[in-house]
Formats: sequence, structure tokens, C-alpha cells
Amino acid sequence: MAELFTIGNLMTLLMLILLQAVLGFDNLLYISIESKRVAEDKQKFVRKLGIGLAIGLRIILLIVVVKTIESFKDPFFEIHLESVFEGEFNLHALITLIGGGFILYTAVKEINHLLAIEHLEGGSEEKRSINVTIFWIVVMNLVFSFDSILSAMALTDNVIVMAIAIIVSGLLMIYMADHVAEFLKKNRMYEVLGLFILFIVGVMLVSEGGHLAHIHLFSYEVHAMTKTTFYFVLIVLVIVDVVQARFQKKLAKMRTLEAGNS
Repeated sequence: MAELFTIGNLMTLLMLILLQAVLGFDNLLYISIESKRVAEDKQKFVRKLGIGLAIGLRIILLIVVVKTIESFKDPFFEIHLESVFEGEFNLHALITLIGGGFILYTAVKEINHLLAIEHLEGGSEEKRSINVTIFWIVVMNLVFSFDSILSAMALTDNVIVMAIAIIVSGLLMIYMADHVAEFLKKNRMYEVLGLFILFIVGVMLVSEGGHLAHIHLFSYEVHAMTKTTFYFVLIVLVIVDVVQARFQKKLAKMRTLEAGNS
């Protein structure tokens, strides 16, 4: 037990917690958007229970991945339509592709909802049952877990250290989820930014899944979006949104002054 609390393990634990926090940002966005589907007085409960269940399942997933890592890498079916579509699919690739596809669907659906006339006129949002919402929060949390678990395994082979990092980062997510949801609720203009960030996350996961499956479309290989590209796009989106918000305020101020002078 004393070996667990070595300087090396403690430093690795700190790095893993920071890594989980960075990789968990897009997860928080998804949780905040998904929890809006239930009644307002139940949203906090849904977020906490969903993340709490996901923490336990993440630890189970960690143990499974550690014990069966090779089976996640070995392809179990292939598609070869020469010059049209080719791919070798393993479990990791399928989970990443399906998860990324579902996130793309969710982002596009929510963007369409924001543009709908009913939404602009203040129509009521379609509500979901608590059980269904918690189910999707847990499932997508596990999809996001794959990258963080595999990244953690590259830093250490100590399962206990990885499990502690998962628990601590999960508790941080429970704390931060309410704050992110509250921020988006009070600053509705940033909701669109959040949805487009979620869309980019979906693109990144689909590209990563395509790369893992060695997919070729019309003889062109699918390459994974690098984390550098992902964060660069995020920074550009945030800068554009901030500039746009300031420009809108400037226009509103100019209209007020013109109205006062007329």
C-alpha cells in the first residue's frame, strides 16, 4: 500500500486528474445540453445521478479495458468495396464512430431546434423522461471515457491510480456540471457556441473512429483530427463568438443613440 503513495504515483495522479478535466470539457457540454430535456426542477438531480452512475461504470470499463486491451484492437469484421469503401472495424473504432455520430446528430438537432419558429416564439421544448436522459448521459459518458482511459494507460499501469483519478475527476464533473448548465442558462448567446463545439467534438470522434478502422472512402484514407487542430478550432470559435457579441452590443448602442437623436 505504501508503494501507492510514492512521489511518482502522486505526480501521475495529478497529471491524470488534469487530463481527465481537459478531456471532460466536451462531456460537460453534452451533459448540460441533454439535461435540459427534463423538467427544470429535476435537471440538477439528473446531472448528478448520471455522472455518479458513469463514475462506477468508468471504473468497470477501466478494469475491462486493462484485462482485454488486445480485443479492442483486433478487427472482428471487414468491408472491402474496392475504390468505394474499405474498413477494418474493431470494438474501439465502432464505439468511437457510433458515439461521434450520435453527438453530431444531437448537435444538429439542437441547432435546428434553436432556429425553429416555435422556439423563437417561446414554444415549449420537447421533454424526455428522467430515465431516458440519465441513460444517454451514462452511455455518452462511457464513449468519452475511452480516450481518457487509453491516455491514462499510456501514463501508468497502476489501476488504483487510474481509478482514483476517475473518481476525483467525476466528482469535479458533478460540481462543474451545475455551473456550466447555469452559465448557459443565463447566457443563452453562448448556447450556440456550445452546440458548435459539440458538433466539432462529433467530427473529431468520427474522424478518429474512421482512422482506427482504416476507412478509405473512394480510395482516400480517413485521418483523425489531431488534438492541436481541435483546440485551434475551439479557440477560433470562441474568439469569433466574443467579437460577434461585442459587435452586437456596439450596434445596439448605436441604434439607441440614433433613436435618441431622431
